Amino acid sequence: MKKLENKTAVITGGAGSIGKATAALFLEEGAKVLLIDLDEEALKQTAAELGNENISWCAADVSNTDDVKRYANEAKKTFGSVDIFFNNAGIEGVVKPVTDYPEDEFDKVMAVNVKGVWSGNKYIVPLMADGGSIILSSSVAGLAGTPNVSAYVASKHAIIGLMRSLAYEVAEKKIRVNTINPSPVDNRMMRSLENGFAPGQGDEAKKSFEQTIPLGRYAKPEEIAKAVLFLAGDDSQFITGTTQVIDGGMNA
Repeated sequence: MKKLENKTAVITGGAGSIGKATAALFLEEGAKVLLIDLDEEALKQTAAELGNENISWCAADVSNTDDVKRYANEAKKTFGSVDIFFNNAGIEGVVKPVTDYPEDEFDKVMAVNVKGVWSGNKYIVPLMADGGSIILSSSVAGLAGTPNVSAYVASKHAIIGLMRSLAYEVAEKKIRVNTINPSPVDNRMMRSLENGFAPGQGDEAKKSFEQTIPLGRYAKPEEIAKAVLFLAGDDSQFITGTTQVIDGGMNA
C-alpha cells in the first residue's frame, strides 16, 4: 500500500522547488494534492508538469486573509477534510543590516512568513482530520542568527514558536505539528540570497555557504521533500512539536 493512499494534502508555496518536489512525492504515494501559490501561471505549469489527475490548484496570497479563507474553502470543497497541511510558502527578503533594512520589506517578509503561516493554520486546522499532520517550513535560520537577513531569521524563529503552540492545541485530535529546518537548498531563493550577500559574485557566495556544511553541498529540493513525506505519513505518528533539521551537518 502506498504511504499516503486515500489521504488529502494542501501545499502552500506549491509552485516553488520544495513545494513541487513534495507534491510529486505525495502524488506518487497516493495522495490527492491541492497546490497553493501566488503565481497562477507557475501553478498551471507545475500542475501540467506533474501531470496527475489527483492534483488541483488555487492561486492565493497567503498574506491576505481573504485569500487564505478562499483556499481553505477550496480545500473543503475539493476534499471535505484535510489529512496533511504542508504550510510552506515563504520569501527571503533582502540582504541588508538592520540599520539599513527597509521597513516595508521587513513588513512584507513577516506578512508572508509569519502571518501567512499563522493564517493558514487558523483556517485549515478546522478542516483537519483526526490523526492528520501539519508541517511548517522553518529553516536553519530559525535555529541561529545570520547577519544581514534579520527579517528572514526572525520569521523563521517565529514559525518554530507557532509550531510548538499549535502542537499542544491540536494534540487532542492526534494531529501532529512539526517544522522542517533545511540548510541552504539549491533553488531560486538561494540564488537571490547569494547575489544579495555578494552582488555579481553569487558563485563565490555559494562556495562560502557550502563550506559551512560538513557534507559539502546544498540540499536538493527532493531531499527536503522526503523528510516532509516522512512527517506526513503514518511512520511519524508519535512525532510532534519537533524541529526536523535537514542540514548536512551544518548545526552539528
